Amino acid sequence: MTGYDRILATIEGKPVDSLAYMPITMMFAADFVGVPFGEYATDYRTLVRGQIATAREFGFDHVTTMTDPAREAADHGADVCYFDDAPPAMNEANALLHDKSRLETLKPFDPLKPGSRTFDRVLAVQEYARQVKGEFFIEGWVEGPCAEAADLRGINTLMTDFIDDPDFIRRLFAFNVECALRFAEEQVKAGADEIGVGDAAASLVGPRYYRDFVFPYEKILVDGLHAMGARVRLHICGNIGRSLADVAKLGCDIVDIDSMVPMDRVRAEMPEQVACGNIDPVKVLRNGTPEMVREAVAACHRTAGKRFIVGAGCEVPRDTKYENLNAMLRYARSEHVA
Repeated sequence: MTGYDRILATIEGKPVDSLAYMPITMMFAADFVGVPFGEYATDYRTLVRGQIATAREFGFDHVTTMTDPAREAADHGADVCYFDDAPPAMNEANALLHDKSRLETLKPFDPLKPGSRTFDRVLAVQEYARQVKGEFFIEGWVEGPCAEAADLRGINTLMTDFIDDPDFIRRLFAFNVECALRFAEEQVKAGADEIGVGDAAASLVGPRYYRDFVFPYEKILVDGLHAMGARVRLHICGNIGRSLADVAKLGCDIVDIDSMVPMDRVRAEMPEQVACGNIDPVKVLRNGTPEMVREAVAACHRTAGKRFIVGAGCEVPRDTKYENLNAMLRYARSEHVA
């Protein structure tokens, strides 16, 4: 089976020749092809070259456009700091929506505008489709409603908005979902098999706020992506253990599970969900031995069962030892799942 076939069969509950393997690489991939991360994050040609080379060398089943959370915010006009060898980052002290009344005049960005950061991602998907369609699962990416709100408003201010101005939160989330769907549609047209949704800030709200505020807009986003014909991978860094039952109701095809969330709890709350993860990316994958990596992946697999994709709890650290990644691959390929 190709990586594309393996992931699709896993999602659809069909027989596969081995476990699917989908670790997230960004800085690791840039280092692997010897380019500074600033170039990798801002030039689709470098991104594509790095992802394909890394996927082929280490046996991944997918390639991704995930680089940093600032793309959409940058095209809204937010103040983004760029670095030679680190991810672009938001200047929270100068947040675009520091004055929240500005939301009323903010217009959706055009993901096909030449020179824009979102168009760069669309071009990456097009290039993947040209080079590896059907070989790897091609993953586009958008920010989730809570994560994008944090980028536009500032994470600390946003957290107080949940209490001080819940109506503003809902209007901002609705705007973010509208923009994400427009952006995703162009990626799907370009050839993305799946859209990843990064909503890390959602892990910082409690289960009641997640259910009342975040879930309804993530659900609109997920349903909209499915209506386009895309598969959906949800990535929420952090401890979402108290919101797992609600996350299960989103209907995502794949949910990434961070290392701080016990896999037995995942299976108790999300018995049918395809779960990706969730070995500790630092303590085990970066700092451990191949034997430790294999044991950790095996433990995840035993608990998760068939509806499981091999991966780390979050991004593979840039200085991870090659032999540790290869240990993950060997386990994935040695396990036949009927």
